[in-house]
Amino acid sequence: MRPIWLLAGGAALALAAAGIVLPLVPTVPFLLLAAFCFARGSERMHGWLVAHHQFGPPIRDWQERGAVSRRVKWIASASIAAALCLAAAFRLPLGLLAVQAVVLCGVLLFLWTRPEA
Repeated sequence: MRPIWLLAGGAALALAAAGIVLPLVPTVPFLLLAAFCFARGSERMHGWLVAHHQFGPPIRDWQERGAVSRRVKWIASASIAAALCLAAAFRLPLGLLAVQAVVLCGVLLFLWTRPEA
């Protein structure tokens, strides 16, 4: 089972790294997923990820306090707004837009009710 956790952690870490440069790909959720997977697959990889100078702080904030920084909250909010505008620009069916809006509003509600780092 460990190789599967390592593979999943590596994939999540790759998506998190892509999220640094791609505006609509979230970074922190993929970092948290990578930490979760690595904790089950490799203590060494988990330790490296949590101690990393760039990737580590949001993981530690989440693990210790369930906290998300205000900057990340604003970036996520802007990305969600952009995704909804893009979906509307592509003239997706109204029902699909409504479902997307409800789900994304739920995500924002969850995100903004977390303590700040």
